[in-house]
Amino acid sequence: MTILSRLSRRTLALLTSVAVLGALLVALGAAPAHAATTRHEAESATLTGGAVLATDHIGYSGTAFVGGYTDANKGTAATSFTVSTSTAGTHTLGLLYANGTGSPKTLTLVVDGVSQQITLGATTNWDTWATHGVGVTLSAGAHTIVYRFGAADSGNVNLDALDVSTPTSGSGYGPGPVFEAETATLSGGAVVADDHSGYSGTGFVGGYTDGNKGNATTTFKVQVAAAGSKTLTFRYANGTGAAKTLTLLVGGVSQGQLTLPATASWSSWGTAVSTVTLAAGDHDIALTFGAGDSGNVNLDRLEVAANVAPEPAGPGEAELAYFSGGASIANATTGFAGTGYVQGFTATGARMIRTLAMPAATSATVTIRFQASTARTLDLLVNARKAGTVTLAAGSGWRTVTASVPVRAGVNTVGVRAGAPGTDVLIDSIVLSGEGSLATRGATTPYREYEAEAGSTNGSVLAASRTYRTVQAESSGRRAVRLDAAGEQVSITLTAPANGLSIRYSLPDNAEGTGRTAPIGVYANGTKVTDLTLSSKHAWVYGAYPFDNVVSGGLAHRFYDETRVTIPAQAAGAVITLQIDSAVVPYIDIDLVEAESIPAALTAPVGAVSITSHGATSGGGDDTAAINAAVAAAKAAGVPVWIPSGSFDVSTAIQVSDVTVLGAGPWYSTLVGAGNAGGFYGTGGGVTIADLSIQGGATQREDSAGQAAIEGDFASETLVQNVSIQHTKVALWVRPGSRDVLAVGLRVRDTYADGVNFRDGVRNSQVIQSTFRNTGDDGLAMWSDGSAVQDSVFAFNTVQAPALSNGLAIYGGGGGNRIEDNLVADTVEAAAGIAVSTRFGVPFTGTTTVQRNTLTRTGSKETNWPSDLGALWIYADVHAIDAPVVIRDVSIVDSTYAGVLISWQKSIQQVSFSNVSITGSGTYGIETHASGSASFTNTTVTGSGTAGLLNDGGFVINRGSGNSGF
Repeated sequence: MTILSRLSRRTLALLTSVAVLGALLVALGAAPAHAATTRHEAESATLTGGAVLATDHIGYSGTAFVGGYTDANKGTAATSFTVSTSTAGTHTLGLLYANGTGSPKTLTLVVDGVSQQITLGATTNWDTWATHGVGVTLSAGAHTIVYRFGAADSGNVNLDALDVSTPTSGSGYGPGPVFEAETATLSGGAVVADDHSGYSGTGFVGGYTDGNKGNATTTFKVQVAAAGSKTLTFRYANGTGAAKTLTLLVGGVSQGQLTLPATASWSSWGTAVSTVTLAAGDHDIALTFGAGDSGNVNLDRLEVAANVAPEPAGPGEAELAYFSGGASIANATTGFAGTGYVQGFTATGARMIRTLAMPAATSATVTIRFQASTARTLDLLVNARKAGTVTLAAGSGWRTVTASVPVRAGVNTVGVRAGAPGTDVLIDSIVLSGEGSLATRGATTPYREYEAEAGSTNGSVLAASRTYRTVQAESSGRRAVRLDAAGEQVSITLTAPANGLSIRYSLPDNAEGTGRTAPIGVYANGTKVTDLTLSSKHAWVYGAYPFDNVVSGGLAHRFYDETRVTIPAQAAGAVITLQIDSAVVPYIDIDLVEAESIPAALTAPVGAVSITSHGATSGGGDDTAAINAAVAAAKAAGVPVWIPSGSFDVSTAIQVSDVTVLGAGPWYSTLVGAGNAGGFYGTGGGVTIADLSIQGGATQREDSAGQAAIEGDFASETLVQNVSIQHTKVALWVRPGSRDVLAVGLRVRDTYADGVNFRDGVRNSQVIQSTFRNTGDDGLAMWSDGSAVQDSVFAFNTVQAPALSNGLAIYGGGGGNRIEDNLVADTVEAAAGIAVSTRFGVPFTGTTTVQRNTLTRTGSKETNWPSDLGALWIYADVHAIDAPVVIRDVSIVDSTYAGVLISWQKSIQQVSFSNVSITGSGTYGIETHASGSASFTNTTVTGSGTAGLLNDGGFVINRGSGNSGF
């Protein structure tokens, strides 16, 4: 964790649980509450367009199932059910299906002529059946419900039956039984009220006031027929402007605090989710205003659902996007696809942004599915630029509108924004024609990475090593190729076309530690295309932390640097060779090469203010004053700042507020800092920085001086996209109290401290689809230094070889923080792959989630203690960890020491592991040195170097099902 002087879904909580219909029987008070369910067998429905009866798989209900949803019948195959309901209201349609393809598939659901696309997650095989649930509003009487393989669907599933459930109590909303708080058992001052709008049922529960602290309680009676993990969703309002807490009790036993983020007003309702395991039988589930809680909220209802595997949402689901400025996830209206939609576009700046992949640059059709009772025009945002507006016409039900937008090859952002206040609209999805697929874990990158040791060489492949202060320990894959004589070379073969190369290398430093240079020839298919000058100026640091670059201090490390070069376009199959033509240094180590096809330079938006119009000159001296003048002019005119192709020098950070700064692309538009200074400093809201490169001039770590590449006090609506950063102290430093920061597509290399740091009270901020290598401290960190970071996310990032500290870390914090879908590899010193720690932060409150990450060759020694750190490290240092920490779907491979380390001085409670795979740990699969307990389900340990488990401190391991190896 860096302690620097000047550097100083809310994301979606996915409610993707699909109810297994009939699995739960829930009682409220003395009267049982359940959903009356009618099953309609698919073989009795009307089949058209190639849909046919089949019996060649097992496990179906009735006498057959329906197949024929094959590609040959795309656009035609359909199964039509006629159902009759006796009660008007919200009904749950539970489609029993099989999908053995291994990936999610879609169909179109048509209810009385109104269509929506649904996503059917993969099942284990074709003999395994799952239920897709969706709530729809039906009047009393007959209805036609059709599941069609539409022209835009992927089909290739089998259908077994349709269950239609009509709730007989509660509000009837959603996939699980719902129970109104006003009919629960109230005590301690909790009372029924109706003085705010938007509640379901006949009222809501108030009385959670400071006068009733320690007493006010709402208790729901729940009867569970099938034991297992259950999702509890509480609907509440919190108009205080700050997150509040209540304590969740099950059977009178505390399950920890439930954090209830602020809603827009007392008439705006949000949801808070907790997962608990319940045995079959009766349970009291209560929310109480405990002595340690902040209370002062209103409670509307509780929904209880079986916590089955999440259903993958369909393409473009709004609830999976990033949203801010008052936009929030909701699900009170029926007919939406997926698990919800986004509402709250009433205030200026309310926005929703999706990140997606496109296979090629083109003009694509964007389709927005929406509801609007009054016509509303929103800004259409594409890749940090306003691409026009879109008008959502007034009408009833879910409808679509389309527009044409320019998109790029690779990662894109597309979204909508309220450019002015107005009436609300609901957004269900935003889909682009021809969308590709993002990587399932880690960043989707424009380049392909080629390890030098996997190529061909007449040099020496260095033996793998993880010993600190060796070049191998800092190498990707822990190996590199050494070229130490004229004529030695290493070659890689392109698997895709490329005209841009980034080369990671190391060469010896000079005696003064100020760097030396050496040439290397770059060849394509045996023909030299350029000479490239390599330098050790920005590599090699010396001495103890925080490192001083004094050679006499010894302890050298951080050997690598990177450089990039453009070459003539090469086709896939071309052989790229790096060769020493003239040996002027003892050796050059090559770690890897990134190769990419550089897109054409972007053009300035109409009306943008170019920095050259205010005197900036590429390569012509200090351009700081000219750029500041351009920023002021652009802000006054309400247009973007344009940084054209070129290299522009800055001597201090450019001040930006309520302005957009755009470049021609990171390979074209570059700001070059002087020493430890340069970059941008943002204040307030409305800051966008995109499509450029920031090259710092730093040569050592200086915590008490210097500037980050991008730093700021961001109040709202900040977007940083497609920015390359190198040789700065920190890449992105989000200062205390900032909120609503979204960073997409950062390429961070060779910083002297953190890659990204969310410090102190940051909220609703995300870094996604970004790559980090050779950071001088944590790759990405949430640091609750004084006040809690909350509702923030690091997702779909790739972190490689941080020279010091962790790949990703959460140091204390509030609820809603998540590390998910990341790849971390080759941590070096004082580092875990992922750390959840109170070493530097305030205590944890709410739920912290670490899910769907892969850690490869991570963990390391902390040489100052000394101690061996695990790949995944749960560390209770300054404070106990007694709020929920959820670890699930994590793969830990070839860790240097333990796969999971749980330590140290304070107690650790409420940590749960599920679907965690630990393979080939250097010492133990799981190692504990703490008091407290954790639960493990479906956690496997194999191939540990010492043993599957070391538990020498009396730590309680609660073993669920599916564990092995420890």
